Amino acid sequence: MDDANECIAPRIGLPRLAVVSWPEPSDSDEQDERHGLHWKTRALVDWAAGRPFAWVDDEVTGTDRAWVTAHHPGPALLHRVDPRIGLTDGDYAVLDSWLRRQIRVPDRSP
Repeated sequence: MDDANECIAPRIGLPRLAVVSWPEPSDSDEQDERHGLHWKTRALVDWAAGRPFAWVDDEVTGTDRAWVTAHHPGPALLHRVDPRIGLTDGDYAVLDSWLRRQIRVPDRSP
C-alpha cells in the first residue's frame, strides 16, 4: 500500500506517489481468478481510467496482459519481477525505457 512512500521514496528522492486502494473481494474476483486473471487487474485498470500506468509485480501473467490490452485504452506496462530476486538493474532499465517513451524524454545514457 503506502509503504513505498514511507520507506523507499525518501531514500531515492521520489515525491509521494498515488496509491491504489484495493476493493474488498467480490464474486467477480473469484471468477476472474478461475480464468487466470489476477485480482488486482480490474482495480488497476479502473484506477488508471485510460491514463498510462506501470504495474510491477511478481504475479503478472499473460492473462493479465491480454485483459489490460483489451480493456485499457492507454499505454500500460505490466512487468513481472522474479520474487526470488526482487527488482534488478534490468527491471529498472525496462521501467526507465517505458517511462521515457511515455513522456518523450531523450535517452542520455552513454
